[in-house]
Amino acid sequence: MAALLDINTVFTAIDKLGKVGDVRLDLIKKKYEPAADYGFFGPGSMTWKVWTYPSSALMGFMRAVTIEQLDPNLNASVEASGGVRARTRTRYERTMRYFALVAVGETASATKASDILVKVHSKGIGIDPVTGSRYDSNSPESQLWIHMTAWHSILYCYEIFGPGKLTEEEETQYWAECAIAAECQTINPDDVPRSREAVIEFFESWRPRLAASALAQSMTRMILHPELAMPQDLPDITGPIMSLIGRFVASATISTYPQYMRQMFGIQQSAVEDKVVQTAMRALMTAVNSNMHLYDAVWSWLVPGTAPIMMPAVLGIPAVSEVTMTPREAQKLYGYDIPAEAHMDLRRKQEERVFGSHEAPSDEGLIESEAFFGGIKGVATV
Repeated sequence: MAALLDINTVFTAIDKLGKVGDVRLDLIKKKYEPAADYGFFGPGSMTWKVWTYPSSALMGFMRAVTIEQLDPNLNASVEASGGVRARTRTRYERTMRYFALVAVGETASATKASDILVKVHSKGIGIDPVTGSRYDSNSPESQLWIHMTAWHSILYCYEIFGPGKLTEEEETQYWAECAIAAECQTINPDDVPRSREAVIEFFESWRPRLAASALAQSMTRMILHPELAMPQDLPDITGPIMSLIGRFVASATISTYPQYMRQMFGIQQSAVEDKVVQTAMRALMTAVNSNMHLYDAVWSWLVPGTAPIMMPAVLGIPAVSEVTMTPREAQKLYGYDIPAEAHMDLRRKQEERVFGSHEAPSDEGLIESEAFFGGIKGVATV
């Protein structure tokens, strides 16, 4: 107990020390334009509270995208696209930008991005080599798996590396907001778990379907080198430092995996290392979160295209309008079909190309996506 109190005292001291440096915030705020509105959730929501914590961009994201690989259909789609291996840096920021738009972005941009994503996913179809079945990135089932791994991982890493668990009332609100966010995808919101117990049951129900194929293990090992997703224009001399940082972040992420997933991935890490790295990372996240100058520096360096979306929410910059609305309300207002019914002609054309003519799917939607998710070109890393 004494050791625990000492650790908590350290975290409190770090937090206070950080706030001493939290002066002249107006200099940071001037860097960012206010959002047009407060998006789907707004200040006071659990989404803003949890998703803006600095662990979301590191361990939360990495945990989600590695666990996702255990779905053979998803892994087949990711491998077929080639983006994660060939354009690790740009794929990371494009995905982070979409997550940020849904979590804290203004409704017009987030709704447009959601619509474009259906087009992008229309090319994510084919035959899964592990199961021999067809995969479809727009499948509601596949999208629900992605959605739940993301929202659960972000919350779990907030608990481990941040302030700890939400209250029961706050967590109920968090999962209710998770269901609202599902309206941005092809998911039926009624299928989204709305409690911790239901989320646990959801993941348990998926266990018989998970498979750690050689490709899934290879992809996971690559993602667990986060230095590949960091800015690539650094001097060569920083290479060893980036590798050390990458190992630290990866170890912290691994410490959150349940044992059965570690066995599937073929990863070993002791309970002692888990505890040490969690304590160290929690101290670091406390320091970053308690000093907005440091927070802004980290986000601006790590995901510069996402910082203009995330930082106004973090800094409390008032939006032009205090309006919030659900994705369904926004889709109706801005004239978009709901994702499950969107771009059916394009999706049918892609199916005909792939399964009928045995051709590669077209890249329709990818170019349009660059305005919202960032460029798709990058330097091959693997």
